[in-house]
Amino acid sequence: MTRARFFVAFTAVAMAATAHAQDWPQRPVRIVVPFAAGSSPDILARIVNDKLAARIGQPLIVENKPGAGGNSGTDAVSKAQPDGYTFLLSVNAPLVYNTILYKNLPYDPFKDLMPVSLAATTPNVCAVSNSMGVDSVKGWLAAMKKNPGKFNFASTGNGSISHLGVELIKAKTQSFAVHIPYASSGQAVTAIVQGDVQYACLPPVTVMPQAKAGRIKALAVTSAERSALLPDLPTLRESGLPDIQAVPWFAYMAPKGTPNDVVQRMSREIAATLKDPETVKRLETAYFDPVGSTPEALSKFMDEELRRWKPVIDRAGLKPD
Repeated sequence: MTRARFFVAFTAVAMAATAHAQDWPQRPVRIVVPFAAGSSPDILARIVNDKLAARIGQPLIVENKPGAGGNSGTDAVSKAQPDGYTFLLSVNAPLVYNTILYKNLPYDPFKDLMPVSLAATTPNVCAVSNSMGVDSVKGWLAAMKKNPGKFNFASTGNGSISHLGVELIKAKTQSFAVHIPYASSGQAVTAIVQGDVQYACLPPVTVMPQAKAGRIKALAVTSAERSALLPDLPTLRESGLPDIQAVPWFAYMAPKGTPNDVVQRMSREIAATLKDPETVKRLETAYFDPVGSTPEALSKFMDEELRRWKPVIDRAGLKPD
């Protein structure tokens, strides 16, 4: 190809991409949540969707694709058409931790997906079944050490932050319990209420309604500092476990190759939506701390999470069940 023809071809592609971004979106946009309906990312997506849809001028359709601890839906998006009409709202494990835990992930989140925006964080809440008869972290840990193998704990899937956080607690306290993964935090909390499991560290949006109703006992949060949304709950650090921090975060991603202008606009609209007073109020009611970031900031954050958790996971010998 001559230099002139190459220039014409390159210009045509660039103009087409720009025109695509300017015209986007022309039809409804799909938001894939790789967890079941009622899960924390599902709740977050549905809170944000109305205002975000109004900003972009097209409906946003939530599509739940649970399975394999979030890997199935995340993989599906990594292989979706990168046309700006499919986005992912996922969490820590499928986006970072599973690259450490699994030898043969069917996707690479750092290569097959594009960061869009860090949407929100929330502290997990460690809660126990009323049948355990404890009302403090000290009592909970004492019961676990006294009864090795007697208790089960729930999580939202192998490699999830609700799984890894408890595995770290077990490692630090030299206690043992059987891991029972569930498809969503709602199902996991129901298992505590029903006595199928005895404890878990899960998002407050599903834990606190049951705790306030007296069906389970909330003991502590897994964040480094007390949450302003849960001021009465101590941190694990305050409760004698100084090295435990396990905070869920939620991020929008896009298939690799999605036009950059589309990704940048979606990022801006998400950030603006997360600053909307009505949206903020609804998010705080569900115990989400809204963030809203640039794609570049999310990329840096994911790199930092990988560097922070890899030695922790390797040192503790954590593996998916």
